[in-house]
Order: sequence, then C-alpha cells, then structure tokens
Amino acid sequence: MVNQETQDAVGGEYRKHLPDLSIPRFTTMQQQDAHEYAKVFIEGGNPPWLHALYLHWLELLKEPFKGVTNDGHVRPNLFPLQDESIPIDDIVTAATSLLSLLSPAQRSAISYHIDSPEWRTWSNPEFLLSPKGIRLDEVSPSIRDASLSLLQIILSPEGYAKALSAMRINGFLGELVSAPRVCNELSYNLVIFGTPSATSPWGVSVYGHHLCLSIFLYRSQIILSPFFTGAEPNLIDYGPYAGTRILHTEEALGLKLMQSLSPTQQSTAQTYKLLNDPAMPKGRWNHDDQRHLCGAYRDNRVVPYEGILASALSTEQQDLVTQILEQYLLYLPAAARKIRLESYKSWFHETYFSWIGGFGDEDPFYYRIQSPVVIVEFDHHSGVFLTNKEPAKFHIHTLLRTPNGGDYGMALRPSIEGSVKQEFVWEGER
Repeated sequence: MVNQETQDAVGGEYRKHLPDLSIPRFTTMQQQDAHEYAKVFIEGGNPPWLHALYLHWLELLKEPFKGVTNDGHVRPNLFPLQDESIPIDDIVTAATSLLSLLSPAQRSAISYHIDSPEWRTWSNPEFLLSPKGIRLDEVSPSIRDASLSLLQIILSPEGYAKALSAMRINGFLGELVSAPRVCNELSYNLVIFGTPSATSPWGVSVYGHHLCLSIFLYRSQIILSPFFTGAEPNLIDYGPYAGTRILHTEEALGLKLMQSLSPTQQSTAQTYKLLNDPAMPKGRWNHDDQRHLCGAYRDNRVVPYEGILASALSTEQQDLVTQILEQYLLYLPAAARKIRLESYKSWFHETYFSWIGGFGDEDPFYYRIQSPVVIVEFDHHSGVFLTNKEPAKFHIHTLLRTPNGGDYGMALRPSIEGSVKQEFVWEGER
C-alpha cells in the first residue's frame, strides 16, 4: 500500500478535499447496496435539490422525443444512411453470445423493443434511478466478461480503453468513500434494444455513474449519441490501476484554443465570466448539471448558439476545434470516426465555440462546441463526493449530443423504414 505522503505527492489537489467518512451520508451509504441506496433516495427525497431534479427529469420524459435544437425547430435531412464499415457481423455474434448465457429472467430484463422510450432513461449520478437491463456487478463472471466483450467489439480500441478507465476510476472513488457496493468498476447496467441483427436496426445502452453510452446500430452504421463521460477525481494515484487518467486531453485542447484567441475573440467566445455568474438567467446553472445544458433527460432542450464561429478562426485554431471533436469521437471505430469528423468540419460555417469562466492556466472552466450536427460540452465541477465547494480540475463532466433528432439514431429511423419497404417491394417484384 502506498503511504499517505506518497499519495499526496502523486495525487495532487483532490486529496485536500477527501470527505469525512464518519458523517451519516457515508456511514449509511457504506451499509447499502445500489438498490437500497436508490430506494432511500427515491422514497426519502434526500438530498432535496437532487430529488427535485429527479422529479423534473420524470416530467421531461413524458414529452415526446424531438431532439435538441438551437431554436426549437428540427432541421431535416441532416443525417444520411451510409456505410461506416463497423464490424456488424462480429458485433451481432458477441451480442448473441451474451444472450445465450442469460437465464430467461435475465433475457427478459435486458431486452427492450427498438422503439422503447427506455432509451431515454439513462442518467449519470451514482443513484440507480432506472434499474433496467443487467447490472454487471450482479451477474456471473462469464456474463460480465461477455458484456465487456460486446462493448469492446463495438468501440474503437482507444474508446474501449477510455470507457474501461472511467469504470475503474468509479471503482477507485468507491474505495475512497468505502462504498464499493454503490460505486465500483462494474456498477453499470447494460440493455439491448431490438434483436441483434446484421440487417435490422438495434442498439445497446450502458449506463452508470460517470459513464453512459447510447449506441444505435444499423448494418455498417453506428450512432453513439448521447454519451456522458465523467470522473471524480479524474486520476487514480495508487493501487493496481495507478496512473489511470481521463479527460485531460479535452481539457488541455479546450484551454489551448481559448488562449489562442485574440482578446476581441475571447470576449466574443466568453458568454459568462464566472462559472456561477449572477448574470446567468434562472435555470442556467443547477446543482447537478451545473453548466451542462444537454445532460440526462434533456433530449428536447433548446440551446441557442453562443460564442464565436469556427469559420472566423484561423486555420490553426480550426485545427484545434477539429482535435477537440476528434477526442469526443474517440469511442467510435476509426472509419466511422473519420466520416463523422468530416461531416462536423463541413459545418464550420455554423459551428460555435463558447466559454464560461476564466482561461488562465489554473482556472476551472466550461466550454461548448455546437453546430446543427453535434454538441459537445466540457465542465469542471464542484465536489459531489469530494468536498470542494468550487469547481475544480479534478472533477470533470463531458457529453456529446447529436441535435436535430440525431440522438439514439432517431433521425435515421424514417430512412431505415423507407429502405426496408423498398427492399420488400424489390423482392416482391422478383
């Protein structure tokens, strides 16, 4: 075991904010499993601010899906059916192998209709608010391994490594607060929507604390949106996974871009000077999402454009925008990532970069890149488990949305239905 002095030297700032584990919040949590922990929250309503947000989420879920927009109007025909070279046969084989290991009850729990509204019930807090699917820390090692193998074959190698790192950091947090039954590296639920197929649409959802991936698959095409990735802290500084760190590249690239702007450009990009600015309208900041606009249950949010246009930036600055977007596409296989990135770049004439907070080397901050075909957000947060009352660089939330109905592959579905009908006609004519 690494001694405390060494941990402080390696781990840095976050260790100054370790919580008092003798307070009721943690002594209670340490005695509960994930289901007991969630039940107490849902029935007891504590903490009140988070419970109020949860109730608001349930009201938002009642709205028919529309998609995130910049002005309340969905722009059509932005997302074509296309070959993205994903290994769909291998993915179907992995999914079928997983299903073959499940009991009838587990198969029933994991399987949802392709059009189920349960697509939209992912959330990133540690509370198990929607206990669907199978939970990886509650199944046999063979089922757990098959589940991870499915995720591995869907994602790029570097994307899978990032997801695994997020899960391991969550396990590290569970160790820090002595509550491994609530937070561990397998405290994630997996759901399959539709029937795994090389020719029909289906999908996979993996969600839990600080990692939520919504994956829609159709033939050789993949839509991985929305997703959420976070970490508190974002570095493991001792134990078998020491040195694991995530989200620092997105942080460094965002800061580099903001610092590269001229003072006039910085003034245009910076929508608020303070992370919880008195100038913000009511609702622009909340305890859970803080500055994020497109988190859990925000499927229909109107997010007006803010900041500076990418097309107004220099070639070097536009390259930084591209590098940031590429980091957010890391989960995608290489061919799909390249196609998606080219699509994003084609919209630089309507791509906005906006910033909240300071932009000195040590300042925490928020930024967003937004266009008709993508929204990415980056935010430094105050403590949830750690005690820092102000946002800090060791607690990070990131997310990606596909606006104008693109999340969950929704914008593709009418085209898929038309394609299937056309094939049926052709077969009938034969």
